[in-house]
Formats: sequence, structure tokens, C-alpha cells
Amino acid sequence: MSLFRSKAEQKLIDKGLDPARLPPGQYLTEKWPVLHAGSVPQTDLATWDFKVFGEVEQPIALRYDELQALPTTEITTDIHCVTRWSRFGMSFEGVHWRELAKLVRPKPTACFVLAHSEQGFTANVPLAALEDDNSLIAWSADGEPLEPDHGWPLRLVVPSRYFWKSAKWLRGIELLAADQPGFWERYGYHNDADYWKEQRYSF
Repeated sequence: MSLFRSKAEQKLIDKGLDPARLPPGQYLTEKWPVLHAGSVPQTDLATWDFKVFGEVEQPIALRYDELQALPTTEITTDIHCVTRWSRFGMSFEGVHWRELAKLVRPKPTACFVLAHSEQGFTANVPLAALEDDNSLIAWSADGEPLEPDHGWPLRLVVPSRYFWKSAKWLRGIELLAADQPGFWERYGYHNDADYWKEQRYSF
């Protein structure tokens, strides 16, 4: 069987890793590359807040300390970028959507999420993707506060999709009854972003 393995598969096996964890078209890296459009925002936590609004019974706006006072969750997950790199076993800490859902009480009409970030950036996913146990609204990665290049003070983590859906510099979650394309989707990226299906672009 080893004669039919690719070089990439054999490298993973040599490292004691399961090749089945690597989606098609991806390569493994131990680094966390920095990729984003525009500049890194300057954040003042004294005036910063995080909002949840839209198809909810009770919209909220939380200060950073109020958000971090909610029950926290830590996840360990693989992440996969549309630019073809993957990183295995990253840990993130933050608050799971279920804790925010208790506060805002989503309406039955809420089926989709539009994440709002600094500088007008948006990212869209189905609400079910945010409800997944491995999704998170995170403020730390690998045991340290997020670096500004990686989204400090807050980012979305949706490991079931290509990582552009995990919006950096998160400022709000809007629940929607109908799907609405995000920033990159409007530029031709695939709306669903399933890396097992290599849904990189819509064309």
C-alpha cells in the first residue's frame, strides 16, 4: 500500500499524523500565516463592544470584560485556509454561541449568521455552523491572547469551513432569516466553503 501513497501523505505518516485529516489540495504547516485585506485595526477596549442583533428577542451589547465573564470554552481543532495551508491541533479559548443564545433568545426565523468585523468586513455562515461544538467566539489561541494580526481582541472560529469564514476583529453577530453573502463571497469566493469538497470559489 505504501507504494501508492503521495509524498504529502507519507510525510504525515512519518510524523505520526493521520493523512485523512488533511483535506484535498491542502498542505500541512506548523506556522500560522497572516492573511487579511486592509490594515490591522487599532482597538481601544475602553470604547469597544460586541453586539448580537437581528432575528433575536433581546439584542445585546457587551463590553470585553462582560464577554469574558461568560462561561468559557476551549477547543482543539484543525484549521484550513483557502490558500491551501492547513494547521493541525490549534487550541482556542473563548465563549461558545450557546452562551450568547441564552441571552439573546434567537427567533425561530433565525437561520443564518452574518459576522460583522472592523472596517466593514463581513462573513456569512449558516447558524448551524455557529452552533457546532467546535465553533467559538475566541479571544486566545494556543494559550495566549490573540495577536492583532490574528484578530485581537476577538475573532470567530468556524473550523468546519475554510478559515476566511472565521472573521477577525469581530464586533458583532447578526442573525438573519435569509442568507446574505459576506465580503469575500461578493468577490467570488464560494458561499459554502466546504474544504472537503474544495469549495474555494464560486466560478
